[in-house]
Order: sequence, then C-alpha cells, then structure tokens
Amino acid sequence: MKILIHNGHLLDPASGFDAKADLAIADGKVVAMGQVSKDFHADKQIDASNCWVIPGLVDGCARLGEPGHEHEGMLESELTAAVAGGITSVVCLPDTQPVLDEPGLVEMLQFRAKRLHLANVYPLGALTRGLQGDVLTPMVELTQAGCVGFTQAENAISNTQSLQRAMQYAATFGYAVWLRAQDSYLGKGIVASGPLATRMGLSGVPAAAETIALHTYIDLMRMTGARVHVSKLSSSAGVDLVRSAKAEGLPLSCDVSINNLHFTDADIGYFDTRARLTPPLRQQRDREALRQGLADGTIDILVSDHTPVEGDAKALPFAQAEPGATGLELLLSASLKWATQSQVDKLRALKVITSAPAALLGLTDRGSLSLGAPADVCVLDPHASWQVLPENLRSQCKHTPFAFDLSGSEMTAQVRATLVDGRVAYQA
Repeated sequence: MKILIHNGHLLDPASGFDAKADLAIADGKVVAMGQVSKDFHADKQIDASNCWVIPGLVDGCARLGEPGHEHEGMLESELTAAVAGGITSVVCLPDTQPVLDEPGLVEMLQFRAKRLHLANVYPLGALTRGLQGDVLTPMVELTQAGCVGFTQAENAISNTQSLQRAMQYAATFGYAVWLRAQDSYLGKGIVASGPLATRMGLSGVPAAAETIALHTYIDLMRMTGARVHVSKLSSSAGVDLVRSAKAEGLPLSCDVSINNLHFTDADIGYFDTRARLTPPLRQQRDREALRQGLADGTIDILVSDHTPVEGDAKALPFAQAEPGATGLELLLSASLKWATQSQVDKLRALKVITSAPAALLGLTDRGSLSLGAPADVCVLDPHASWQVLPENLRSQCKHTPFAFDLSGSEMTAQVRATLVDGRVAYQA
C-alpha cells in the first residue's frame, strides 16, 4: 500500500531534519522525504496540516499483562494504548507468569503480538531462571528467539558472585544487561526516605539503595567488560555516579521514567495510591537532577514504565497497594511537557523517545524516518490539549499520578495517526 503524508512538519531526531515536507511510504518503507515525485500515486493520503510528523516512539520499559496478568492488562488492550500514544515499538519485561526464561515463551509472546498488527514487541529475557538470581538462562537461545537484552526486572541479585557470572556470560556474547539499581535489602521500603516518609509512618527507601547497587554494577563492569543499562534511575546521587562512569568511558546507559521526571514524594498527598510506584518518588532536588541529566545526555532515554494494576489492588491502604501506573499513552506528552518546562529543544525531547532508545536496543532500522527504513510514523498535533481521565485511556489500567486532579491533568500533544511498518495502526 502506498501512503502519502502531506502538509506536515517533519521532525527526525536521528538526522536532525526539521522542516515542512511530505513523506511517501510504499511496501511498508519510507521511500521519499521532502519533495515527492509526481509519479508517486498514493492509495491513501493523510493530511498533516498543523501537525508534526515524527518517527514512531520506542518505549524502553513496559509491562503488557500477558502472560499471567491478564486481569491487569491484555496484550491487545495495552498495544492498542501504545499505538494511540504514538508508540510503534515496545520493550517488555520478563516478570510475567511464567517468567520469560525459555525460548518457547518468548516466541509465543511475539507470535501473539504480531497477529494483532499493532505495535512491535521486543522482549527482554530473564537474566536468571525464574528471576531467582541463581541459575543463568540460555541467553543465546533467548536472543535467537527475539530477546533484545536481559534483566532481573525488579528482582535484585543479592549474590554478587552470581551477578558477576551473569555479566561475564553476557559480555562474552555482547549482550546488554538491563538492571534496576536497588540494593535487595535497603530497597524494601514503601516510599523514599525523608521527612515525608517519617511523618506518614511509612518505611523508606534511601538513595543509598540505588547508589550502593550502582557502585557494584560499575565495579563489575570494570571486571567483566559487560554493557549495562540501568533502568529507572531515581536519585540525584545516582545521576552523579552515572555521569562519572560515562566520563570514565564505561559502556553504561540509563533511563528515567515519566513519573520520576515529573513528580516528587510531596505528590503522594494523603496516601494517594496512584503515587505508589517503584522506584518511589523522591525529593525535588532529585527530580531536578533527573531533568538536567536527561537534558545533558547523562540519562539516555525516557520510558513510560507502564505497569498496569487492577482497581482492587490500588483500593488498599498505601503500604499494601500494588505499585504501578499506566504510561503508554502519556510518554509523548510527558516528554514534550518536560521539554517546555526545562526549555529543552524539541528534537532532544523527541530523540529520547525515538532514535536514542532504538540505538540502545540495536534496532538500527527503527526510530528514524530515513529512506528505506520501516515506516514507523507518528502524526501529532503539538498544540492540542487533552485531559488525563480514565475514560480517555485505552489501557485496562486507569491509574496514574498524571490524573491526580479530579478534572484530570491537562496534557498537550495529541496523536492523530500512528503507522507501523507502513500500516495505519491508529487514526483519531
């Protein structure tokens, strides 16, 4: 099918292209950008007047509900939410039921996703069997099945020798290890340590839980040569450590979630479980350090950290409520909101959710509008506003700190159309 997207403003962070131009698509690929030949006869035209035309978003951290958590999110509902948010590629975590530690489970998940013809799904495989931190998974076979890296999700490896062996094995084959920087003992609290945690009578997670784990990862990187990606950085001290490690030349990358980028522990209010998150929301100085780190490149990418939670699991006392929030439909707006508030260039704001995550994952043909690349495209109105209300969200999960206000937080940037491999997967 031939598609012409015309009258739009094209923004491609990978190449720096920033101009009003047309985009021609044929056989699922980008075939022309800018001046389109008169010989190109489109089967479908999309008028992008007053809109931006950007690469489809690449979300580096999401849970999709399947397998095992269908009561919280079905693959179809969550991928529908993804394309409605302009996301064309989703990286999912392995902490499902059963855990993604066998090639057959990975192949089945991808088969299910492809049949839906929505966003592309790229699984992270379990680093250890059952995420138990002991026996290594068959990483070669899991990579052949489609895994783009390996992680323990929220399950820290307390045995440093086991972690060293896992990183050595991954380094041997050039695989990336994605790790949450959280000490398995200090990280058992509910909220970030500080005056608010004390007043609320809730157990705290000190910033040291993150920095101790980071020191361990960095030392093991020096020993093994492994490439490590730190997921969901949350503290100012953590940003400083990552900056120093990068200056040393270590192959370390990291991300931050939209929640920690925009909120602080003060937003918990009167025990609002929508702010029950992992990692916990920290103080304002931490949020400002995260924003600056994302702006200057210390933090590589921005992720939705989409973690669907059913209503009953949130309707509990704060300490017993399940952590998590919806995020797929908020990633684009959250990035542009950060750019406006922090006076960051729009191409940088788009890069951290398109070409940068694609490069980290080795998806060299995604996250850009280059000629010959798969036509993953998002058409958005950057000036349109929308309310973050349950009825406006397509995910099964309706809980998010972006919906603290009863009237819903107002967000800018609304997706008008999303194309995945040259196929219209969503159109408003």
